[in-house]
Amino acid sequence: MDKRTEELLNNPILPLLVRMSAPNTLAFFIQAIVVLTEIWFISKLGTASLAAVALAFPVLMLTQQMAFGALGGAVTSSIARSLGAGDTERAEKLLWHALLIASCGALLFLLAFLIGGEALLKILGGEGLLLQESLSYCMIFLTGGILIWLSGSLSAALRGMGNMRFPAMLMIISSGIQIILSGGFILGWFGLPKLGIVGAAVSVVTSGGFMSLIMFLKLSTSSNAVKLRFSSLSFEKELFNDIFDVFLPASLAPVFTVGTVLVLTGLVGQFGTSALAGYGIGSRVEFLMIPLVFGIGTAMTAMVGTNIGAKNIERAERIGWLGGISAGFFAGIIGIILALTPELWVNIFATDEATYLVTKQYIQIVGFCYAFQGLGLSLYFASQGANAMKWPIIATITRFIVAALGGWMAVYWFSSGLTGVFYSAATAMSLFGLMLIISLKLGAWRKS
Repeated sequence: MDKRTEELLNNPILPLLVRMSAPNTLAFFIQAIVVLTEIWFISKLGTASLAAVALAFPVLMLTQQMAFGALGGAVTSSIARSLGAGDTERAEKLLWHALLIASCGALLFLLAFLIGGEALLKILGGEGLLLQESLSYCMIFLTGGILIWLSGSLSAALRGMGNMRFPAMLMIISSGIQIILSGGFILGWFGLPKLGIVGAAVSVVTSGGFMSLIMFLKLSTSSNAVKLRFSSLSFEKELFNDIFDVFLPASLAPVFTVGTVLVLTGLVGQFGTSALAGYGIGSRVEFLMIPLVFGIGTAMTAMVGTNIGAKNIERAERIGWLGGISAGFFAGIIGIILALTPELWVNIFATDEATYLVTKQYIQIVGFCYAFQGLGLSLYFASQGANAMKWPIIATITRFIVAALGGWMAVYWFSSGLTGVFYSAATAMSLFGLMLIISLKLGAWRKS
């Protein structure tokens, strides 16, 4: 058993959680700044471009959550559980299975969009130039999607070994590359061709390719607990099942999460381009919370998975409690600050008064519920490590139903407009977090 695995099994939980979370939190925070900076770049193109990105955002969100969240969490869980059980050979075989699944996932997403992507964007309110810009963005992004999926699986494998620093450092470097390329390709800086919002897709794919290449080299040539060896290149049904046992139920969470965004986007889109742009800004600003939650959550996946593999369930549950409460506390602080100070940041992105008012309204309603979102998302990641996805999926489906049904009733029954839609989203977010903390208290991980 290597040193990192022994630390995950024996070291004091809170200091270990802080040390493992810190690199990922910093990396995801920088990535969030990149996303917000891209929105600022796009805002220079006008409200129509902001609305086009809002239409394309569900496709981007679903792809990244599936690659880094659902599949990435499953890969981290499988490798961590194998190393916790002392089976390095199994972990190395799992790595090849993960890469094959990632490649197939990227191809499936591209084919699905080629078949029904345009119809989906039309349903969401896309038409004319708005529709064409969104289509172009999605096509570039999904054509290079395999690089996103591969980078997600490879970084997840390293985290499953307890190595948080290298993928975090690489993400920081690739974020720097992405921000330079975004400014160049969106606005034509540095002598690069001005591609508009398509430039944002080009920059994401390029940085994903850079991350994938470096991690391939890292896993092939260095002294990791798990190496990418051609001698381990064989495929077994049982190993596919080990990943799919977590990946398939976990994949429902991004689907329903993005389904929630799609429904809310469709409802908000009825109130005009400025409303759609304002909602797009508000939902993207939530990325300020994601870095902290992902940083803690991805560390929890590896820590919980390793202890579950070693049959140390009580320690795994203590990790869940400490990590979940910490993520909820800090996410709540972020939400409160954003809700109380909209005048300090909304105008950076909004291009007109109507867009400003929608963004402000959204964040002042939803921001106060970020604590529940942080709590729920961190326990979602921890549940992947425990291979206990029943309650995370139930909570995610419940969130979708409450947000969709509540938003529909707000618009068509109570005529409460955008306010009702946003309150429905906030209520759904709160239920999501509450259901997961209750399930952990009732012993969901012990019953898996």
